[in-house]
Amino acid sequence: MRLTGAEIVAEMLIQEGVPYAIGIGGHGNLPLLEAFRQRRQRIQVIMPRHEQAAVHMADGYYRVKGEPLAVFTSIGAGASNTAIGLATAYVDSIPLLLLIGETHTYMRGVGVLQEIERQRWSDLPRMLEPAVKRSWHIDSAIQLPRAVSQAFNAMCTGRPGPTLITLPMDVQAASLEVEALDPRARRPHDRPAGDPAAIRQAAELLLQAKRPVIVAGGGVILSGAEAELLALAEHTGACVVSTMQGKSAFPEHHPLYAWHMGANATTCGNHMTVSADVILAVGVRFADKATCSYRPGESFSIPPTKLIHVDIDPFEIGKNYPVEVGVVGDAKAVLAGVVEAVQALTPPRAWQDSAYTREIGEQVRAWFASNRDLREADSTPVTMGRVITELRKVLPQNGIVLTSSGNAQAQVFQEMAFSRSRTYISAGGFSTMGWSYPAALGAKLAAPDAPVVALIGDGDFLMTFQEIATAVQYDIPVVALVLNNQGWQAIRDLQRIAFAEDADYATMFEQDDRPITPHIANAAAAFGAYAARITRPDEIGPALRDALAANRPAVIEVMVDARFGTSGGQAPGWWDVPIPEAFEAHHKAYVQARREERV
Repeated sequence: MRLTGAEIVAEMLIQEGVPYAIGIGGHGNLPLLEAFRQRRQRIQVIMPRHEQAAVHMADGYYRVKGEPLAVFTSIGAGASNTAIGLATAYVDSIPLLLLIGETHTYMRGVGVLQEIERQRWSDLPRMLEPAVKRSWHIDSAIQLPRAVSQAFNAMCTGRPGPTLITLPMDVQAASLEVEALDPRARRPHDRPAGDPAAIRQAAELLLQAKRPVIVAGGGVILSGAEAELLALAEHTGACVVSTMQGKSAFPEHHPLYAWHMGANATTCGNHMTVSADVILAVGVRFADKATCSYRPGESFSIPPTKLIHVDIDPFEIGKNYPVEVGVVGDAKAVLAGVVEAVQALTPPRAWQDSAYTREIGEQVRAWFASNRDLREADSTPVTMGRVITELRKVLPQNGIVLTSSGNAQAQVFQEMAFSRSRTYISAGGFSTMGWSYPAALGAKLAAPDAPVVALIGDGDFLMTFQEIATAVQYDIPVVALVLNNQGWQAIRDLQRIAFAEDADYATMFEQDDRPITPHIANAAAAFGAYAARITRPDEIGPALRDALAANRPAVIEVMVDARFGTSGGQAPGWWDVPIPEAFEAHHKAYVQARREERV
């Protein structure tokens, strides 16, 4: 068949089963748009209002469904707008394919509209390379079948991540004879299962432990290893904690679950990981927030705790902590091997009423007792903890909650329980603001029958607020639950902790010491969304039920408490944010006071 370069790309996306191509047209991708138009019954174009949001939508879609989408842009500014979204996906190991328009091959270096060429001809794609797993710079349409096949191969195997293909404008328009396109025939279909000897050694070490803990990271969810994780925990009686990306991989009401370890995690999680004699970490990066910046005795005590580390990426094993056993492999395959090994070595343990299980329960109850006042507060302004409590009451178990960066993210992580995998979704290692609302639109496309709520601060929401127009245009019924504290509250709190209680500066939206904030609900209504602003705790549940029942794009704005001490959750661990020596005494006193409160 004779196809243009753009048609080759469109046909291959269809054969890969990609239902949506998300992007914005321009002069740099006109042939690609035409190829999509001619195939609009087989692949749907979703047109957001900003290219950053396009990548976030594809990101959210994958985190819910486990299938990658394609994002397309024009040349120049449109392509560069994807950088934040790509970096977010790259750090969290989320696959997607980015297709960017580029300079005509025969015009490179002349300085055509939107070309960056003062150091190298057509140089803009280089700024995106650090944020993709691999990139292909195309010179001829004949390269495209191989490039698209390799891009899906790279993004979906090993440690997943985004990939990039450049589409010069003349390459999109050029036509050639091509053979039948079968991209799936060029991909491995197995899972790296790890070294059998290392797996047996890990099983033996786990069974010898008196205080075993399994740390579930994002790799457990990416590989679909939830059943194996549950089977291993229940066979061995091991405690389970999770990272932010691993949250929801294990049912959070389970007696063996101790929630999370880290600086903005939970006291129960930190207690269990610090006191463990053996830790099995699966798909975990051991980043600074999860480890309390590697300070011994805060999140971990490695050594003397012995570490078994399982990861698809060998670079991660031993990167931040020494290992007793390192296993390179897919989380699902390796955990299945460990389960088989422990089952062969010993019968299931009677963990249900063991002293260790009772200790886990006591620690979890103490943690939730420590934040009960804010979760159940009837005060006005509303506490974020009360909003989270009411949301959990209203939202069914299949409901999906997304958070970005800031106090809302930390408090949902600490306080809201999830029983099903992929129902808690959050921007992780790149801590991206402006992520959760467009990602929620992608999540809803992936799970049209599940309620989807973006729980988001006002500053965060205003970064991609324009995507309400996208939600209305395509009738994507996501609820944005906006916690309006009229500023960058997480940073304001950090200033007060680090320097002094009156040290907040340039973090509140104000003019002459008066709060300046848009009426977000009214603005959302102007876009055509269902909208309401509420100010009292008893309004939260009814407003949420009404918004979900409306079954159309909705924004519920809640005016929340911004006072220091009630503006966010707890900080049970340490985080290394350097401060001048002159302020160290204040910071140490604050940290000690919080530690005494926890004790």
